[in-house]
Amino acid sequence: MSTSVPTGQLQKRLGLPFAIAVCVGTVIGTGIMRAPGEIANMVPDPTIVLVLWLVGGIYVLLSCNVAAEISSAIPRSGGHYIPVHEGLGNSMGLLVGWTMWSAFVVVNAVLSIAAADFLGTILPFVADNAQWSALAILLLMTALNWFGVEEGRWVQIVGTALKIGLLLAVVVVALLFPLERGAETAVAQSAPTAEPISLFTILLGLQFIVAVYDGWYTSIYFAGEDKNPGHNIPRSLFQAAVAVMAIYLLVNWSLISALDFDVLRSSQLPMAAVIGQVAGEWGGVFVALLATLMALITLNGCIMSTPRVLYGLAEDGLFLKSALQVNRGGTPTVALAVGTLFSIPLIFTGGYVFAFRLMGAMTLFAACLYILSYFALRIRRPDMARPYRARGHPILPALVLIINLALLISFVIAEPISGAIMAGMIAICLPVGLHLEREKRRLAPTMT
Repeated sequence: MSTSVPTGQLQKRLGLPFAIAVCVGTVIGTGIMRAPGEIANMVPDPTIVLVLWLVGGIYVLLSCNVAAEISSAIPRSGGHYIPVHEGLGNSMGLLVGWTMWSAFVVVNAVLSIAAADFLGTILPFVADNAQWSALAILLLMTALNWFGVEEGRWVQIVGTALKIGLLLAVVVVALLFPLERGAETAVAQSAPTAEPISLFTILLGLQFIVAVYDGWYTSIYFAGEDKNPGHNIPRSLFQAAVAVMAIYLLVNWSLISALDFDVLRSSQLPMAAVIGQVAGEWGGVFVALLATLMALITLNGCIMSTPRVLYGLAEDGLFLKSALQVNRGGTPTVALAVGTLFSIPLIFTGGYVFAFRLMGAMTLFAACLYILSYFALRIRRPDMARPYRARGHPILPALVLIINLALLISFVIAEPISGAIMAGMIAICLPVGLHLEREKRRLAPTMT
């Protein structure tokens, strides 16, 4: 344990095991518990479903190709904000920084509620006090990380290993003990009528899957604390992406093999049906505990990431300098506290639902700016040391940018309010960023 004595800078304590664990553990959350049934209902064809999960993994690998270059070349903690600020300037950097920080704040509230909800299915006291239980979970995870990076690191590594082990156990059970056909009939009859497969439903399913893969980039938020970022960040991104893709394909293949497809389509938690076949009523307890673990370890990774965004902004003078306070354990305590304080009202008001909807277009726009910063840095800083250089330049990075733009456009069409919020944020951040840039130039002669 460590005391909260400010040291003023983040510490290089992290390595490859944590970098892989924080990517895998943040991606694999409660989404994979519900997504197989949701995707099967959107696209009622098992072959197309598996192809879409594979395509989603390939998209992540292409994105890792870009992230590996820019995050290892500029090894600072702060995630998406760092290269966007370096390549596109204060305005876009400010926009991306606040967007990703806000997204983490919302996600932390959502995950706390999800953990409380799943735990409440087996503990009535938790269910009766769901919001207070969610608050307790959020504060406990915040306190854990307040002590230091070591505590959060070990929770992430051990928790991620448990996640993977339990999911693989579900795969084995599904393949060895498929649901009896007689037991499936009643459930299959209640399945909703399958919609005809079209390009629209396929794209909708792919968009859903891309969201379930979200978090693949988490190790870039800790680049400044990695002992060897030029080596570890690229490897963590690719190794985690391959591991997650393999796990997602195995889980979906095993559920498709074990369940009648109409049963899968109608099931909110298809794993519960598989485990219940073997363990009876204890199967529900197992699935609830598994889902709670999924949410908690993802929450740990997100709580660790959230203050790094404010830290990066503060380093560049775009946030209060107090966010740079770091305790002996390596935690930016002020930035951590600010993030948690903003998550608390979302738990009690239900505002996370509205915020989630509004933030959708912004996070996709931030992803587009992140890829654009790759091209900007290639042009503006061609001689910058790059421990890893993106393969297939410029075609593969351009392909990722096109995909992200397509996802953004389709989302704005479906959610015009979110698009309007995005336009408003751009309108605010552009003049603020330009003002800060002018101030920086004005003060530059007096500082030399």
